[in-house]
Amino acid sequence: MRTESSWSRLQPWLSTIIRLGLAAVFLVAGGLKVTDLDGSARAVNAYELMPWEVAKIVGAVQPVLEIGIGLLLLLGLATRLAAWLAAISMVVFIAGISSAWARGLSIDCGCFSKGGALPVGTSPNYTWDIVRDVAFLALAVFLILFPSSRFSIDGGSKNTSTMEESERE
Repeated sequence: MRTESSWSRLQPWLSTIIRLGLAAVFLVAGGLKVTDLDGSARAVNAYELMPWEVAKIVGAVQPVLEIGIGLLLLLGLATRLAAWLAAISMVVFIAGISSAWARGLSIDCGCFSKGGALPVGTSPNYTWDIVRDVAFLALAVFLILFPSSRFSIDGGSKNTSTMEESERE
C-alpha cells in the first residue's frame, strides 16, 4: 500500500482555490456587463474589429457566456470543459487587447467596466490588462490539467492517475 504523496493531498485543494477564484473573476466580469448590454456592445465595438451589428450581438452574448463559465466553475460542474472555455476566452481577450494596442487605440478593455474609448489624454494600461489575462489563462490551464477539486459536483478529489494507481494495488 502506497502512502499518499504531498502533491496528491495538495492538488485538490489548490484546484479548488483556483476554480473558485476563476469563478469569481468570470461571475464579476459577466455580472458587471449583463446589466448594461448596450454598454457591453459599445465596449466590444471600441475594438474596431467588427461591424456595429455584430458587436451588439457579441456584447449581449459575452456576459452571458462569462456568467455561464463562472457558474460551472463555482459548482465544479464540467470543470475541465469550463476551464477550456475560460482559457479560450482569455486567449481571445489577450488577442483583442494586443490588437487594440498594436493599432494605437486608446480604449478601456471593458473586462470589468463599461469599456469604450478613453478620455483624451488618458493612457490605457494594456500591459497590466495582458499580464492579468495571461495569469488567468495560466490558472485555467492548471484546471485543464488538474480539474479534480473539493466541493465540486464533478465529485472526487483524486485525479485519474492517482485513482488508477490505487486500483492497481
